[in-house]
Amino acid sequence: MGRPRRGSRALSLIEPGRQAGPHGTIPSMRERLRLELRGHVQGVGFRPFVHRLAGALGLDGFVSNDARGVAIEVEGAPEVLQRFQERLAAEKPASATLLGIETSRIPVTGHPGFRIRSSAVGGVREAPLLPDLATCPDCLAEIRGPADRRHRYPFTNCTACGPRFSIIRSLPYDRPRTTMAGFRMCDACLHEYENSGDRRFHAQPNACPACGPRLTLWNADGTNAAEGDEALEAAAAALGRGEVVAVKGLGGFHLMLDARDAAAVKRLRRRKAREEKPFALMVPDLAWAERLCELDDTARNALTSPHSPILLLRPRPGAGVAAGVAPGVRSLGIMLPYTPLHHLLLERSGAPLVATSANRRDEPICIDEKEALVRLEGIADRFLVHDRPIARHVDDGVAWIVRGEVRWLRRARGEAPGCVPVQPALPTVLALGAHLKCTVALGMGQQVFVSQHIGDLETPRAVEAFERVIDDFLCMYDVTPRLLAHDFHPDYASTRWAKDSALAAPRVAVQHHHAHLAACLAENRFEGRALGVIWDGTGYGPDGSVWGGEFLLGDAAGFRRVASLRPFHLPGGEAAVREPRRVALALLHDLGGEAALERDDLAALRSFSNGERRVLAKMLAGGIRSPVTTSAGRLFDGVAALVGPWHRVSYEGQAAMALEALADPSVRDAYPLAPTEAAGGDVPLRLDWGPVVEAVLEDLRRGVAAETISARFHNGLVEGIVRVAHLVGEPVVALSGGCFQNRWLLERTAERLEATGHRVLLHRRVPPNDGGISLGQALVAAAQARRDPSLLEPTRDPK
Repeated sequence: MGRPRRGSRALSLIEPGRQAGPHGTIPSMRERLRLELRGHVQGVGFRPFVHRLAGALGLDGFVSNDARGVAIEVEGAPEVLQRFQERLAAEKPASATLLGIETSRIPVTGHPGFRIRSSAVGGVREAPLLPDLATCPDCLAEIRGPADRRHRYPFTNCTACGPRFSIIRSLPYDRPRTTMAGFRMCDACLHEYENSGDRRFHAQPNACPACGPRLTLWNADGTNAAEGDEALEAAAAALGRGEVVAVKGLGGFHLMLDARDAAAVKRLRRRKAREEKPFALMVPDLAWAERLCELDDTARNALTSPHSPILLLRPRPGAGVAAGVAPGVRSLGIMLPYTPLHHLLLERSGAPLVATSANRRDEPICIDEKEALVRLEGIADRFLVHDRPIARHVDDGVAWIVRGEVRWLRRARGEAPGCVPVQPALPTVLALGAHLKCTVALGMGQQVFVSQHIGDLETPRAVEAFERVIDDFLCMYDVTPRLLAHDFHPDYASTRWAKDSALAAPRVAVQHHHAHLAACLAENRFEGRALGVIWDGTGYGPDGSVWGGEFLLGDAAGFRRVASLRPFHLPGGEAAVREPRRVALALLHDLGGEAALERDDLAALRSFSNGERRVLAKMLAGGIRSPVTTSAGRLFDGVAALVGPWHRVSYEGQAAMALEALADPSVRDAYPLAPTEAAGGDVPLRLDWGPVVEAVLEDLRRGVAAETISARFHNGLVEGIVRVAHLVGEPVVALSGGCFQNRWLLERTAERLEATGHRVLLHRRVPPNDGGISLGQALVAAAQARRDPSLLEPTRDPK
């Protein structure tokens, strides 16, 4: 019998490398396996783990990183190899995720020992990039241990924690391909790196005070104020005096200040031109989080996990932070320190700190200290910086707990750019996301990589960041897209980029709400048809109107619009987003004509001058600069403006969030929101909001409490969705779109749908808002290519 071929499962009776016993028998059959691991297996200590496991079992072979993940060749007795495979899956590092293992038998070599080989740099790059990981308990103990050589060292890390995505420059993940390449390990660190029994065995960012990055505190003009540990102490003292300190962290700068200092919070809002949008808080430890907010075990586990997100939590009464931290909402965004630098700074400060992105409005966060001096001039009083370069900007991830699970609202540090597994396999497709809360996605094979949060593409700097993320993806994976997916809206910056791009790939325009539906189905690994309830602010419809309260029946391959909210006008278009009172006026005009605009019993109408009312009435009557919309987000705004003082807002969604926070949870009755047959058009059913608004006006006239009105409004929306789902009759319902960041709407809709026999699909790893659009675009474009293979022909004109 000859040598088995590579990948063959048929082995010869006696293979090369086996030793015969004293009577010519073989004491133990030997086999050699090759395992190719896919998933989050680079940068999590997987190679050292495999090395130790193989050594403990007495197996021979090697492990190495390659462009697709981790490759293992392991040789020994069959029963031991079986134990190796079982323990490999059961005992893998906590931060590792296995998406697949390809196993094949190969010829035995007889080479003794097990080693870590240098990474293989060739081949198709498919290995997911690992997110940055929060400081582990072992490293935290070291920086707190007075006798440890890393005592109070702000850049301590090991294979279980530390920077990953924010420092990697190319794959595979090895130190020479990171921003740590310029720091040569000292003898002590090198010994740890090469010692298979050490937890820093092959820890790529390994460093210590003798050889690693260093800390400096700058004054506002960039002059040195202190270095090393003294810089940390001086920064903490500055925070105690009410100063704003720009702190360079993992993926960029934070603006930090004492969250208890109302004057400092007000000063930062004025400097940053961020009037009311909530600030995130970083608290010293879990005990502080418990003091400020209501926590359950799921919240505690999320806060202390390697992902360490900003978690939206219900504050306790009298939480002890300035009211200006999160005005008008029912939650606080809390995170724990996730780097040694943050731990040390929070311990010295002894207080919760505001930790908001260091940027100006609609710009990406700063990642370079010299750039920060210019961009944050007049905002920051001090700059706590270090000399480890940041390869790319990564905001803090934001999550909440819904129905007992942690779900992401902003996919960034802690989660991005992990992959979403998909079926069937995709061609290489680059999806450019939406205009607001933009992310970019790269689909290839059976996975889609979704980028970190980029933000709103409202400024040249934001568009530059968007372009850097695209270049990053294409260079990191060394691919050229065969498809380019973008939003259907012709004026989005991402759409314009697609049309102007030099990439020789066909462009596929994807309707905004269809992308939402496809994203929700994909991350739930659901391969059938579903009813998508897609409610958000705005999305360009194929009919030229502004969609936003949609019921779509379909999948990634296509959809049918089976219902929507009753349309209304937006006087001034985008101006109505900033002024919910305009929406309120439009709703009243739609119900009662110009006479309804003469009412003086409504504060929303009284906020307009007589001249303004006349102009807006003409715009609505003639459809002048007043696009038609079915937007659920704008309906929330209009009702909020009728019920409360939210006539103007400083950020999108502010009025809707305030209206939700107002709702009385004990109220169970609902305003009437019933589906009716549409009179013509391509939508069979319309959810008529008219009776809802009339009921709101009647309750206002009767002096019903605003808390009750808000609750009845929310309950009416829930019942309206359930009625449409019943009429459509589809058993599976997917909830997506920015309106489903409303906890009341999301949880009660899911509960009622399940109570009526539906299966409900919700988002987990990608946000329900526009941060998930890029994933859906990739799936829709790939489905179009399967239906029309000529899209992928290289000779096709990309324009």
